[in-house]
Amino acid sequence: MSEKLRLGVIGSGLKAAEYAQSWAKMDELEFVVLADTSAPSRQRLIDVCLAAGAPEPAAYDDYKQMLAEWRDKLDIVYISTPHAFHGEQAAAVAEAGLDLFLEKPMVTTVAEAKTLIAAQKKSNVTIVTAFQGGLSPLVLDTRKRALAGEFGELVAISGMIWESWASNYVGHWKQQPEISGGGFMFDTGAHMMNTVCLLANSDFASVSAYMNNHGKQVDIATAVSARLDNGALVTLTAAGEGPPGCASYITFFYANAIVRIDAWGGWREISVNGKSEPREEAEILGNPMKNFLAIRAGTMDNSGSVEMGLRFAGLWDAIKQSAAADGQPVKVAKN
Repeated sequence: MSEKLRLGVIGSGLKAAEYAQSWAKMDELEFVVLADTSAPSRQRLIDVCLAAGAPEPAAYDDYKQMLAEWRDKLDIVYISTPHAFHGEQAAAVAEAGLDLFLEKPMVTTVAEAKTLIAAQKKSNVTIVTAFQGGLSPLVLDTRKRALAGEFGELVAISGMIWESWASNYVGHWKQQPEISGGGFMFDTGAHMMNTVCLLANSDFASVSAYMNNHGKQVDIATAVSARLDNGALVTLTAAGEGPPGCASYITFFYANAIVRIDAWGGWREISVNGKSEPREEAEILGNPMKNFLAIRAGTMDNSGSVEMGLRFAGLWDAIKQSAAADGQPVKVAKN
């Protein structure tokens, strides 16, 4: 059997602990080191590894010290920290010459995206953002068929996502703007934005947006109207206040087809030239590390690339700018 890849983790919160339950058992990986500012979080992740029968990983409270001491003893790094820290930490990992699996969203601004792209190009490392939708077989097959011209010209996109997010995350860092980078639209809504960015096959040209914080420090409800460079029109609605539950529904209108799909790639409905295909369902990825390793090995296209992250960041920057100006249209800067 080939030698195991040595994995380091920056951010040992609940998502990292959830993934570690399966990662610590993978034949391809050796979980060797982690870093987090919280001692209880570090211990929780260590306990998960030990419970899986894996050796105890080394632990640090400073990710910079971890990278300095372990860069030559690691192959890949997974980052799962509050959104506002992604840009700096991801660039540091890339500059250390290590392949990176980065929790969504990639970064919080276009400036951070450009910095990360420069670091990636200089070191030539693999960087993948961990959007379940971007790695879903249904989303990837839809992209392949659209690019092949099967559906015809893209005319319009309508996306909706909703969750009882405002009450679910009371007191959580996700509702602290200084580290979250945004509210519901940038957290759960990021899945919708990323799937739209991936399947639109075009950058955004202009954006108009409104936000309502519903008494919170971050956006809870967001409405977006936009135009793509390819001429297609886009509307996106995110509602983070409501009854229990979480779901999404995105419709892509083409000249010859209508494609309905959810943000995570859990289901898809396609009608081509008036003929409906059977509804398809797929399990939402519970272990995206396998996809990352396939991308790293060159056997799967990188749908979570830094370039796709830049498109996403351009959309998010424009949404924030327009919403701050009470819906004034914003032209999306070209890179």
